[in-house]
Amino acid sequence: MYPELRSNMSSNTLIDWKSLLKSGDRIFIGSNAAVPNALIGDLISNAGDLHDIEVVHVLTMGENAWARREYSDLFKINALFIGPGIRDAVAAGYADYTPCFISEIPGLFQGRILPLDAALIMVSPPDRYGFCSLGISVDVVSAAWRSAKRVIAQINPSMPSTCGHSFIHINEIDAWIEQDEPLFQLIPPEMDQVTERIAQYVSMLVEDGSTLHLGIGRLPDAVLRYLGNHKDLGIHSEMLSDGIVDLMTNGVINNRKKTFHKGKAITSFCMGTQRLYDFVNKNPHIEFFPSEHVNAPGNIARNDHMVSINGAIEVDLTGQVVADSLGYRFYSGIGGQVDFIRGAAMSNGGKPIIALPSTAKGGTVSRIVPYITEGGGVVTSRGDVHYVVTEYGIATLRGKSIRERALELIQVAHPDFRDELLHEVRKHYWVPGYQKQKPTPVPEMGKVEVRKLLFGEQYYYLRPLHPADERLLQEFFYSHNKETLLMRYSHHPKQMSREKASALVAVDQARDLAFCIVRRHGHREEIEAVGRYYFIDSHNSAEAAFVVREIHQGKGMATTLLNHMIEIARARGLRVMNAYVRAENKPMLKVFERRGFVRMPTDTPSEVYLEFDLSAEIVAAGHKLAS
Repeated sequence: MYPELRSNMSSNTLIDWKSLLKSGDRIFIGSNAAVPNALIGDLISNAGDLHDIEVVHVLTMGENAWARREYSDLFKINALFIGPGIRDAVAAGYADYTPCFISEIPGLFQGRILPLDAALIMVSPPDRYGFCSLGISVDVVSAAWRSAKRVIAQINPSMPSTCGHSFIHINEIDAWIEQDEPLFQLIPPEMDQVTERIAQYVSMLVEDGSTLHLGIGRLPDAVLRYLGNHKDLGIHSEMLSDGIVDLMTNGVINNRKKTFHKGKAITSFCMGTQRLYDFVNKNPHIEFFPSEHVNAPGNIARNDHMVSINGAIEVDLTGQVVADSLGYRFYSGIGGQVDFIRGAAMSNGGKPIIALPSTAKGGTVSRIVPYITEGGGVVTSRGDVHYVVTEYGIATLRGKSIRERALELIQVAHPDFRDELLHEVRKHYWVPGYQKQKPTPVPEMGKVEVRKLLFGEQYYYLRPLHPADERLLQEFFYSHNKETLLMRYSHHPKQMSREKASALVAVDQARDLAFCIVRRHGHREEIEAVGRYYFIDSHNSAEAAFVVREIHQGKGMATTLLNHMIEIARARGLRVMNAYVRAENKPMLKVFERRGFVRMPTDTPSEVYLEFDLSAEIVAAGHKLAS
């Protein structure tokens, strides 16, 4: 076989399992897409009178032969993360689940809390120096082989050789077999509309120069597809998938702005198609490190602008995240979610994100819930969550009260469940009794109700006003000077009470319309302009009004809001839009008149009445605004 290494290797590639293991031993099996199936098959075939071998592992893809009930006398499973091949065994009670953070699993081995008698791993063929690579799965495999009494390997010529801290010398392997075996491939799933919309919202939270962590599944790949126009992104992620290949090839991911492991994409394992495995093979721009390094929250936090994107099974209205169980049925594991949520939270400019569809079971079950399903377990606490994203938008939770975060989360819940959710939180006094209007969509905006706008050199976001914006509207009101208040309200109002603010943001958007332009300062939003119209059904018309923060007047914000409102009014078949403007408010009069509003006779000299004929340019109902 490898002639230059024969002197360092046993010439007998048949494994004498009885000399390596005894009944009751604990063994580790390699992770993710690097499960040594041929090695396990050899053990099963030659186990003889071995019994009660405890098997520990994290996610293991493929057939998972050791989990079959027929081998329950030979193997006792202790899963540190549950995958599809183990789920039924855990549910049936002949396999155990041990919840733990991925970053702390190496310590279980090294600290002999779970001492290992053997580690069964898959490696690449040795190089000319005698080093095999752990290839696509370094993660907790590295700590396992270093902690185990014996290392037993499947040398697989199909295993890539990856860079970083991924090597084991052939002399450190006690027994081995050579078996070429195709690596498990995770084919990227087809995108559905819900996933696409979630990905669009998540991409809006990713700034140029951010460092990314993405998990497994359809959503992370979808997010990567929407980052093609970003610049100078970096990777510090426990896992890589196919989505990174094109972004790295095109220079979007270049790791140039990273503040930890600058210039390198850092990961602990990858899982995808053969294209990904070929891409990481001997690629010096991607380095694989053990989980205790990659997943350590302190190391994650060393990346400025760290964005961590994680999934969930359900989120309650206080922000608690269930991610490893469906009621009493354990489904997956804690994994790296908490490691990366906390690391991103500690990062300078970091953003920990939970992203999930708003419903399950064909839309019959809400995944935004008033309380956690009985038996469900909290993986990420309500204090850790900063953003929750569904196909209905972005809920910002950091620094928000229970009342505020409940309204934020109802806003991103499926519309079919919003009444029920609002009813539940009002029962517990989390939301005041006067808050009765559920969030309503603006269907004319399409599925993604946010528009990114550039005024000067700064980006802003246009979106509907939400019931959760009560405090933001109060702050906006109190930022105005007396002149602005006079121009908007024709008098000097001195108070914007919580109840009054709630009434102004609780808009039935299917009848009336209220938009705001916001600027994001990290996690915080600030309203810069508000535009609204009130529908007058007796005349099939709408009365429009605007107010813009003083420092932004003259930048075109009112014109932008007016244009969007006109398009929606036309799409709804309204006949006329009108406005009342104080005569001395020359800038606002100019906004309306430039858009085609005409002054009409009025009996009030101090006020100008303007009209705009919408019926002349009505477009078909259901018209979607251009992004």
